[in-house]
Formats: sequence, structure tokens, C-alpha cells
Amino acid sequence: MVVLGVDPGITHLGLGVVAVEGKGTLRARLLHGEVVRTSHREAAQERVGRIHARVKEALLRFQPQALAVEEQYFYRQNELAYKVGWALGAVLVAAFEAGVPVYAYGPMQVKRALAGHGHATKEEVALMVRGMLGLKEPPGPSHLADALAIALTHAFHARLQAAKPL
Repeated sequence: MVVLGVDPGITHLGLGVVAVEGKGTLRARLLHGEVVRTSHREAAQERVGRIHARVKEALLRFQPQALAVEEQYFYRQNELAYKVGWALGAVLVAAFEAGVPVYAYGPMQVKRALAGHGHATKEEVALMVRGMLGLKEPPGPSHLADALAIALTHAFHARLQAAKPL
């Protein structure tokens, strides 16, 4: 199974593609990782367009069976939620165009799946991602580590047949 994980953001959007194999113990390997960066100085359509193009390119290049995104929770951060929505919209349109189902996982689900408890730090999650993918260093920056963690979380949920499309 190939999964594209996305940590949505309008300024920094993490993209991580992993291939997962195995019936008992999962074996995962990194296929691609990047952070798509945009600037607040750019027009909104340029920012959203670039994000859409990069996600679409990853979908076409790696042909994932699923796209997994981190569910966003915003409390009293309306402007941030609005702009992250631009990025998430670009991701959803790209997935629709490619015919790839989208799954969403909250931060605590990701932490539980990778670290075994819902209160893991970002550093603990990055270390688990490093170990699961056999990397020499924890992935960075944090947006990339989060995207890879989300992709791995989907692989675990899909294996347990607990994944439900967004």
C-alpha cells in the first residue's frame, strides 16, 4: 500500500509518501518527502495553485491508494483556520481529480498510533517515524515529520480495517 500523508498549512504544507508492506509486522519505507512553502506576500490564488500542483504531482507520480490528512482543530484562531482551509481545499480537489480517497486523523489518533499514547511530544512522534522508516535522523522540519506520521497512521488503521473516508 502506498499512502500520501499531508500536514495541511498555507505557509508550510508537509507531503510524505510511504510504501507499507506486511501482514503481521508492517514494513514501511519512505518514497518521498517535501514541504511546500508559500509566502504571505503572494496572491492567494498563487499559493493555493502551487499547493494544488505539488499535491497533484505527488498523486500522479506515486499513485497512492489513499491520501491521509491531519484534522485541524482551531479554537479562536479564525483567520488561521480560514487560510489552512485554502490549503486543505487544494488537497481535496487534487485527490478528487486523481480519484484517491481521503482519510482524516486527529493529532491524538496519530500520537496513539505511533507512540502508543495520545500525549506524545512532536519529538517522540518524529523518533517513531524515524524508526519505522529506517531513517538515520528524525525527519525534519516538523511539517514533513507530521505528514509522514499521518501516512503511517493511515497504514495502521487500514490494516485494522478501521479507516473511513473523509
